[in-house]
Amino acid sequence: MSMQFIDLKAQYQAIRESVHSRINAVLEHGQYILGPEVPELESKLAAFTGSRHCITVASGTEAILIALMALDVGRDDEVITTPLTFAATGEMIALLGARPVFVDVDPRTCNIDASAIEARITPRTRAIMPVSLYGQVPDMDEINAVARRHGLPVIEDAAQSFGASYGGRRSCALSTFGATSFFPSKPLGCYGDGGALFTDDERLAQAAKEIRVHGQSKRYWHTRVGVGGRMDTIQCAVVLAKLERFGWELERREQVGRRYHELLGGRFPWVCHTRTKEVGCQLLPWPQAGRNSVFAQFTVLVRNRDAVQERLKQKGVPTAVHYPVPLNEQPAYAGFCCPECTPVASSLGREVMSLPFSADLRDDDQDKVCAALAEAVAAG
Repeated sequence: MSMQFIDLKAQYQAIRESVHSRINAVLEHGQYILGPEVPELESKLAAFTGSRHCITVASGTEAILIALMALDVGRDDEVITTPLTFAATGEMIALLGARPVFVDVDPRTCNIDASAIEARITPRTRAIMPVSLYGQVPDMDEINAVARRHGLPVIEDAAQSFGASYGGRRSCALSTFGATSFFPSKPLGCYGDGGALFTDDERLAQAAKEIRVHGQSKRYWHTRVGVGGRMDTIQCAVVLAKLERFGWELERREQVGRRYHELLGGRFPWVCHTRTKEVGCQLLPWPQAGRNSVFAQFTVLVRNRDAVQERLKQKGVPTAVHYPVPLNEQPAYAGFCCPECTPVASSLGREVMSLPFSADLRDDDQDKVCAALAEAVAAG
């Protein structure tokens, strides 16, 4: 069999009986929308993160949208965020008529540069939305401190970091709102679309619950404008089955990530603020003490990326790019911020490349990836 970029088949084989049992239970009771698995999952996810409230939603995109709506972000408001992210981050801000304000990223982590946020705050700023890219949480203490000084809420876009920790706390429980995704390729994924919101604020939790069911506080009584944003019961059942193995997967993902660092560390240097363009490949530093990563992707920086990817493909090694073009350089968002505002994001976008990664990645496949990468980079 060819190597998989993310081996969901191996994971399924390990949890097959639990998945089937959970799905069959839904088929038997027939409550496909807001069935008993929904509050069960919400309770378990809240306990896992340490949040008071969890609200499951239809996708990670809906999670961002509902959080913004619950905070009354609207036309002509501004939300500070990062350009090096999936489109949904900026898309939901713009969809509400607000303006995404892009702040450059830290070259050591690819996450938003917390030290640059305060300078971009204006009287129109309504929220700050950092993204926990590649599975690692950004500098949330610094971000929250800036937010408190200006009376702003913080939404952590944690679509790639569910399960990561920061200072003894879990991703999604670090700010006003945490928003995550259960897209199949995520560290904790379902078999379709799904997502969740987390908050300690009772009022915001109630608002989010109403917004996800078309703004209803009770049946056919609409207290606010909402969306059809529920996570269906079968997808909740799948995540419940995966939760049984998730603790092991988190440990294993860290082991796989560390092994990549050990195998590649002797061949390629760590990245630093002053990046050495003569080097063909660089690694992102290991997370700082008191933090970890769930490695939603294991990402390196490579020169001549297209050529390197083609050489790896010829050797049977799949790769992916997350993300090649920062949002403020995309046609839909270019009017919000000029590319010269974010030179680090622009540079990283040309060089980031993700390697095969999952909790079930075999050592021999990982050895093959590292050997092939070294050879592909050496070819220039």
